[in-house]
Amino acid sequence: MATLLLSLSGSTLAASKVTERSKQKSAAEAERAELHDQLRSLKRDISQTESARDSATDTLAESEAAISDANRSLRELGDEQSQTRARLEQLSKQQIDLSNVIASQQQRLAKLLREHYVAGNEDRIKLLLSGDNPNRINRDLQYMGYLSQAQARLVTSLRANLQAVESNKAATQNANDELDEIAQEERDQRALLLKEQARRATLLAQLSSKLSAQRKQAGNLQRDEQRLSGLVDKLALLVEQQQKADAAAQEKRRQQQQAQAKARELEARNQAQRERQRSRQAAGKIKPANPDAIDDDEPAARVVAQHDGKSDANADRSNESKNELSADASLQGAAFAQLRGRLRLPVRGTLAAKFGSTRDDGPSWKGLFIRAAEGSEIKAVAGGRVVFADWLRGFGNLLIIDHGGQYMTIYGNNQSLFKRAGDAIKSGEPIASAGNSGGNEQSGLYFEMRHQGRAFDPLGWVRLSN
Repeated sequence: MATLLLSLSGSTLAASKVTERSKQKSAAEAERAELHDQLRSLKRDISQTESARDSATDTLAESEAAISDANRSLRELGDEQSQTRARLEQLSKQQIDLSNVIASQQQRLAKLLREHYVAGNEDRIKLLLSGDNPNRINRDLQYMGYLSQAQARLVTSLRANLQAVESNKAATQNANDELDEIAQEERDQRALLLKEQARRATLLAQLSSKLSAQRKQAGNLQRDEQRLSGLVDKLALLVEQQQKADAAAQEKRRQQQQAQAKARELEARNQAQRERQRSRQAAGKIKPANPDAIDDDEPAARVVAQHDGKSDANADRSNESKNELSADASLQGAAFAQLRGRLRLPVRGTLAAKFGSTRDDGPSWKGLFIRAAEGSEIKAVAGGRVVFADWLRGFGNLLIIDHGGQYMTIYGNNQSLFKRAGDAIKSGEPIASAGNSGGNEQSGLYFEMRHQGRAFDPLGWVRLSN
């Protein structure tokens, strides 16, 4: 019976165990939830304005999005696993170092205890009553005091190191638990990936004739283009609103900091005045007065005037900083504009369609289509922030990066998206893998560049040779 109770309590503890990774993951997901809801609402607004809603590619949407999510999760889990293993290795080295230090301290403590035992606890009394040379007695007593102090310090240090060992063991156990979590999540994601890949293959076989027919309809191509343009315009507005909100929040923080600095300065001034008054009162130079009153040597009017002057100066600096903040986006845009002619194509492959070329019987291409093997790594052409990472009709798994200054780059028909909306991106960082999502016939990447919502020719900005 006792064994059963112990096993039950152990299983309950294991089930309720929460690692630091789980807490951080939940917090990150909560932070992304608001942005995710905004983008979902934005997509719904675009869809509600469309007259054609029977696209065969919509049947693939859920499966292709799930494949993208599963691949991204596997990639993230792989990175987490590497980091956790590195942390475990570091903890193991720390444990070895602590064990060596503790062993050395225990040996020293044992030696001190032996010396103390040999000397005997009554040794101090014997010395005092021995009638020996007082100088020698004083020297021996001091030596014994040093010995006791060294022993106390050693015991304190030993206790601290033993506590560090326990903390190290707890951190190691947490890291091992996180590795177990990651391994389980990897198994789940791989099973989901295989399931969705099989589901998509079945759907493609069922819809092949319908997909082929719809791809040739010029009206569908025009609606795809309008859908993307509408999305870019709405995203640009969203980015602008966010920049204004960030600038307002930064200005509010600046004002609060200035107000706090003024309050501290005034309090320090008043404190100095009170100290001077107390000094004079103690010296009998002036009669007792209200200790909180401001000294007549520096009238309140002058103090107020000084602070008003500082307020004016601070207001001027505040206006300057506002102008600087409002110029941030244009500065980023200027930095991006300077990259013209120095960018690299986001994926290695064959240039199958160019900007402005005819697209069957439909509108001309607004970007490039680069034919590439499925799963090929796609890299950001420049640094920025992801403003959209989701499935969109006509473009499949789509990712859009804002580079500031109303410059955006667009990456469509991806097999998987490695980044989420809100992620900061560095130049050359992997962001997706090539595919044929969204009903595309060929595997590759559809790539656009836009400024102020208008598409322009990427070939004027990129280098075709390394």
